[in-house]
Amino acid sequence: MTSQKEFLRKIIAALDSAGIAYMISGSMGSSFHGRPRATNDVDIVIAATEAQLQSFTKSLGKDYYVSPDAAQKALRRRLAFNIIDIRMGWKADLIIRKSRPFSQEEFGRRQTVNLMGLDMCILTPEDAILSKLEWSKGVLSGNQFEDAVGVAIVQWGRLDRGYLDKWAKQLHVEELLDELLARVKKGIDSR
Repeated sequence: MTSQKEFLRKIIAALDSAGIAYMISGSMGSSFHGRPRATNDVDIVIAATEAQLQSFTKSLGKDYYVSPDAAQKALRRRLAFNIIDIRMGWKADLIIRKSRPFSQEEFGRRQTVNLMGLDMCILTPEDAILSKLEWSKGVLSGNQFEDAVGVAIVQWGRLDRGYLDKWAKQLHVEELLDELLARVKKGIDSR
């Protein structure tokens, strides 16, 4: 039986072997910096060349579903493709890093941490908040916003407010950031 940790270890080892820079994001990233939330999949932002991506998809083996064509199409269009552990159903969404300034800055700030006993690159707390706020724009699910709240609560006092304000304005999520910070501050002040 493959655990999520073993699945993640295999994916990270294959990314490293292919020379692909990566960053854990999504719910796993926000859970690391904030309040944990169970998830069966992992979002991984990658910066790869065609050759690196081809090497990566070939290296996974028969126990994993991945479409090399979908991976190359995702690379050209700056989208995402997925990898599925056929036996256990674990899933990874590999997201091609966008070329916009925020995505480049976010990727450049990634940190190496120990998560589930594995050393891996992960987004920063500020970037977890910003990406979750961006995802929560116009989405009916409150999970994204609540994930961002969880990060802000746990990281309160250590957050780079200047960085948050700068990018919230550029990402058009400044109202959501203000709402989040007011809610967290009110909760902390009432303790």
